[in-house]
Amino acid sequence: MNQNTVDRVGRMIAGKDKIKVLFVCLGNICRSPAAEGVLRSIVESRGEGDRWVIDSAGTGRWHIGQLPDKRMRVHALRRGLVLDHHCRQVCVSDFDDFDLVVAMDGENEYNLRQMARTIADDEKIVAMADFISMATRYDYIPDPYYEGAEGFELVLDLLENACANLASLASRQSSR
Repeated sequence: MNQNTVDRVGRMIAGKDKIKVLFVCLGNICRSPAAEGVLRSIVESRGEGDRWVIDSAGTGRWHIGQLPDKRMRVHALRRGLVLDHHCRQVCVSDFDDFDLVVAMDGENEYNLRQMARTIADDEKIVAMADFISMATRYDYIPDPYYEGAEGFELVLDLLENACANLASLASRQSSR
């Protein structure tokens, strides 16, 4: 985990009654809706679902209105996750609506920073990989779109680890 990011996010969400997080990838059909589903499952299993507003979006507009990629839905369902989000494109007003805007990789982080209007908007942008604590060679969440089954499973493993760490951070902040 990137301790600087963890500390910064901890300060940002400390004392909040609701934590609003937006996950962002390129098309909003694989990584970001999976992150949305994973985090929602984790916080609901902990009885903390009411404290969270969780959504996802893409920097691209190719898949607006569609369900997530069928392969991601199948792999997620094997883990008990139902991904029924309808894809949408991230917009500038998302910076007003969310406390955290979580990018899946450097390209999407760059695109989000280009959209940020203010320093406050820019500070809301964090990398999903900064919450990964498991041993991995990845410093980003890889796009499984052109991969086989192992790519989708890898992404779900990384997201489960990172989202569990994000949820634990929020739990620690609320108990202070």
